[in-house]
Amino acid sequence: MNKLLAASALALSLIATAASAQAVRTEKNISLELANQIAAATVASCSAAGYNVAAAVVDRAGSLRALQRADNAGPHTLSSSQAKAYTSASAKNTTTAMMEGAQKNPAGANLVYMPGFLLLGGGVPIKVGNEVIGAVGVGGAPGGHLDEKCAMDGIAKVQDLLK
Repeated sequence: MNKLLAASALALSLIATAASAQAVRTEKNISLELANQIAAATVASCSAAGYNVAAAVVDRAGSLRALQRADNAGPHTLSSSQAKAYTSASAKNTTTAMMEGAQKNPAGANLVYMPGFLLLGGGVPIKVGNEVIGAVGVGGAPGGHLDEKCAMDGIAKVQDLLK
């Protein structure tokens, strides 16, 4: 009987240990310094192409970490870039892919009614491996595909730091 009690106690302690290990998660997230580097590189990419944009970088939860607006960028670019970044981080996908999915799927069309979501091209997730640590959103270029290109250029500039 003592062996049965000891085995039961050991099994329960192993289960409790495994459960408590799963209760706390370790997640990667974007730093302020990295967010600022991506925002600056993104605005610079668009400026080099002649586009006055704003670039917003959010963390994995969609909270704003960095926001930069080029000289002569319209005031609307601030909110659109932040909404695109939030949407991308939230869905862990590009806003272009989400927009296209919503256009093809009638149920997905309801995403436009989610507070804070903006289904226009220009939002790109920032990843370390397969883990999304944030997103960058761009607003102001003459087309979402151009906003997205600048966002991807900004991420590419810091790719060596995303390991």
